[in-house]
Amino acid sequence: METNGKIHRVAVVGTGVVGASWAAFFLSRGLEVSATDPAPGAESALRSFVDRAWPALESLGLSPGASRDRLCFASDLEKTLAGAQFVQENAPERIDLKIKLFARMDAVLPPSVLIASSSSGLKISAIESHCKHPERCVIGHPFNPPHLIPLVEVVGGTGTKSSPENIERTLQFYSALGKHPIHIRKEVPGHAANRLQAALWREAIHLVAEGVLSVADVDAAVCWGPGLRWGIMGPNLLFHLGGGKGGLQHFLEHLSGPFATWWADLGSPGLTPEIKAKLIAGVLEEAAGRSIEQLEEERNRALLGLLAIREAGKRD
Repeated sequence: METNGKIHRVAVVGTGVVGASWAAFFLSRGLEVSATDPAPGAESALRSFVDRAWPALESLGLSPGASRDRLCFASDLEKTLAGAQFVQENAPERIDLKIKLFARMDAVLPPSVLIASSSSGLKISAIESHCKHPERCVIGHPFNPPHLIPLVEVVGGTGTKSSPENIERTLQFYSALGKHPIHIRKEVPGHAANRLQAALWREAIHLVAEGVLSVADVDAAVCWGPGLRWGIMGPNLLFHLGGGKGGLQHFLEHLSGPFATWWADLGSPGLTPEIKAKLIAGVLEEAAGRSIEQLEEERNRALLGLLAIREAGKRD
C-alpha cells in the first residue's frame, strides 16, 4: 500500500504505444513499474521503447531513483497487479474488453488502489459498470506521447460520486509526478481535449474537401499560426490579450459578430472514401518520404524544446 501517502509501485496494463510511453514516464519519476500485455513480443517491444525514450527523459530531468532496471514484466495480469498502488490501464478502445478487464482487476486489487483508464473517449461509468468498487475507477487520459506531453484528463463516473476524494487523489498523484492534470467535471464522449481537436480537424477536412486549401497548407495554417500561440496559452487567454487593454470584454464587443458569422459557415464533412483518399495522399505528399519514426523524432525534438522554454519561463 501507499507509504506516507506516496505511491511507489505502478502497474501498467497494456503496453502498446500509450502504455509503453506511460511506463517510461513512471520509471523516469523514480517509480517501480510492473507491466503486462498479452501480445507476442510485448516485453521486448516495451523495453526497446523505454530505451529509445530514455535520452529525452534524461534531458527533461530524472527523479531520484529513476532507473530502467525498476521495470518488470509478466504475462499474467494478477502477478502484475500484486503490490501495485496505482494502475494505469491502456487496453484497446473497446468497451466490452475494458468492462471485463476492469472487473477482473477490481476483483483482485485492494479497494484503496485507484484504477485509471487511458481511454481517449469512453465513459468511465460504463467501464466500471461490473466492478464491486467502482468508486476507485477513473479516467486518466494522457496525450500522446505521455512521457512528454504534460496534460492528463481526469474524469470520474457514477462510482466516484460517492467518493469524490478519489478524484482528488488521482489529480494529486499525476501532479506530484510533474503532469498537468485537469478535472473534467461531467462525462462526455471524447472527454474535452479530443473534442477540441475534433472540432478543429472537422473544419480542416472541410477546407480540404472544398478545395480551399491543400492538406499541407491546412497543417501550415495551424502550426505556423495559432498553433504556435496555443503552445503557450489557451484560446480564451489569448483572445483576452487580443482585446488589448480592454481585454476579453473589448475583444467580444468588436469580434463576437464576425465569429458568429464564421461559426454559421463552418462545414460538417463526411469522411467519404474520396475525402479519405484525398487526405491520405495529401499527408503522404507533405511527409515527403519521411518515415513515421523520422516524423516522431522531429515532433519529439520540437516538444522537448518547447517544454524547456516553458520550464525556463516558469523560473524567470
